[in-house]
Amino acid sequence: MAGLAAQASLLATLPLREVHDHHAGDWASRWLGRGLDFEESRPYSAGDDIRDMDWRTTARTGRPHLKIYREERQPTVHLVIDRGATMRFGTRRRLKVAQAARVAALLAFAAAGRNGVIGATLWDAQDQEVPPRHGRLAALALIELSAAPCPPLADPASTEPLHHADRLATLEASLPRGAQLALISDFSWLTDAHEPLLARLAARFDVWAIQVVDAAERALPDLGLVRFHDMASGQRVWLDTGQASVRTACQSAWAHRLDAQAARLARAGVRHQRVDSETDDLVALLVHV
Repeated sequence: MAGLAAQASLLATLPLREVHDHHAGDWASRWLGRGLDFEESRPYSAGDDIRDMDWRTTARTGRPHLKIYREERQPTVHLVIDRGATMRFGTRRRLKVAQAARVAALLAFAAAGRNGVIGATLWDAQDQEVPPRHGRLAALALIELSAAPCPPLADPASTEPLHHADRLATLEASLPRGAQLALISDFSWLTDAHEPLLARLAARFDVWAIQVVDAAERALPDLGLVRFHDMASGQRVWLDTGQASVRTACQSAWAHRLDAQAARLARAGVRHQRVDSETDDLVALLVHV
C-alpha cells in the first residue's frame, strides 16, 4: 500500500482537468459564478447582484454591465469498484478484483492529495455505499473496504441477475453534478441497453471507465483439455486448448468483444482505459486522469 501511496503522490502533481462539482475549493471550475478570477463582462439583467457591476465597461458603453468570475470548486471523486463474479478471476499476479482495489487506492490517495471529496460504491451481491468524505482518512477507509476479502459466490442459478441499469440510474440520481466518476470493472455486463444510461452519466459527470483484463482472456494458454466454469452464468464447457485453432478462435472472439465494449463506451462519451491485472506500475496507465 505504501507503494501505491508513492505512485499517488506522483499522480497528484499532474495537472487537473477542470472541476465541475459544487464544493468550494482551490481548483478552477468549468462553471461561472462568484470567485476570485475575472472571466468576462456581460450586460446587466434584472435581478443580478449590483455588487458585481463592471463600472468601467458600463461607463464606456453607456449600458450597465456585470463582472463574471470563474468559480473555484473542490473536486468530488466517486469510485465504483466492481466485485462481481467475473472480477474474481486471475491467472498471473493477482485477481482482477484485487487490481480494481489497487486502482481505487491509487485514485483515492491522489484525490486526498488534492483535498478532494472521496466517495465510493462497491458492486457486490449486496452493494455497499461509502459516504463522501475529505482527506487521507477517507481514502484509507475506502481502501480497507475495497481490499477486504470477497464473500463466497452463490450458485448463479439460485440468485437473481444483477441489474446494472438500476445501478447506473442510482449513480445519476445520487451524485452531485460535475463529479468525477470512475467505473472500475471488466465491463462483462456491458450491453447496448446500457449506452443511453452511460451517455446520461457522461452528460452530467466526468465519467472514466477503467477496464481490468487478464492475460488469459487476451490469449488462452495451451493447457490441454480444460473445463471452464462461468461463475456469472453457471455455464460449464470443455475446451481443448492444446489445439491452435481453438486458441485462435477464443482470442478472436475476445478481441471482438473488447472492441464492441470500447465502441459502446465511446458512443456514450465515456473515457476508456484498459489495465492488465498483473500490471504493477499504474501511474503510467492512469497519467491522464
